[in-house]
Amino acid sequence: MLIEWFSQLNPVLQALLGTLFTWGLTAAGAAMVFFFKSIQRKVLDSMLGFAAGVMIAASFWSLLAPAIEMASETDVPGWLPAVVGFLLGGLFLWGVDKILPHLHIGLPTEEAEGVKTSWQRSILLVLAITLHNFPEGLAVGVAFGAVAAGIPSAALAGAAALAIGIGLQNFPEGAAVSIPLRREGFSRLKSFLYGQASGIVEPIAGVIGAAAVLWMRPILPYALAFAAGAMIYVVVEELIPEAQSGKDTHFSTFGAMLGFAVMMLLDVALG
Repeated sequence: MLIEWFSQLNPVLQALLGTLFTWGLTAAGAAMVFFFKSIQRKVLDSMLGFAAGVMIAASFWSLLAPAIEMASETDVPGWLPAVVGFLLGGLFLWGVDKILPHLHIGLPTEEAEGVKTSWQRSILLVLAITLHNFPEGLAVGVAFGAVAAGIPSAALAGAAALAIGIGLQNFPEGAAVSIPLRREGFSRLKSFLYGQASGIVEPIAGVIGAAAVLWMRPILPYALAFAAGAMIYVVVEELIPEAQSGKDTHFSTFGAMLGFAVMMLLDVALG
């Protein structure tokens, strides 16, 4: 009954609810700071690896594969929208990375990236994670928009599977933000608030993604590939290097494999 009710909703509202779910799991993960003051490096690396695996799998199974299939039904070569959109997604995140002031956890304030600013360290730390979450929300929004656009290869269950997969990796990601902030000297409440705040951008990006493909249906294959490129940029630029920076790299490696397997299972079983 719940599924039937959800299927009758406006696709933009579906995307909003889907990304509110992923934000909620970010907040749930961030709430772990009320129970733990620190986190073992092995656990943190495994969490980051899991998030990377989910994003890699989602980029192909939920975004690139449908983009190629949709493009093959048009007059343009099937590979063109996927390649162009994928590269544009990476270039977009690269541009934002160069402009948006942000700081990765564990680094001194002097090593903040983006435009130089006098913003507080806490704001810079949250912006770094927010940059990760934008393509995730965009991907979920585009997936729900594709269903509403009547694309044969797009299914509501597949879009829901993507939202579930992103949500699952957001839980450890929320903890991976708030607990290190606590270790840096922030209070538990402040660490939680900053940790969950990093996911606020997902509902915003989700609504933008769903609305864009509904208004401009021909760009849908490009939009799917764009979201995939943005996510892969985050994985290669940030998640994998951070996850592999510890001594026991096999923990992050197996975390990535588990994340990939979970997302693949969700997409194939539900999509």
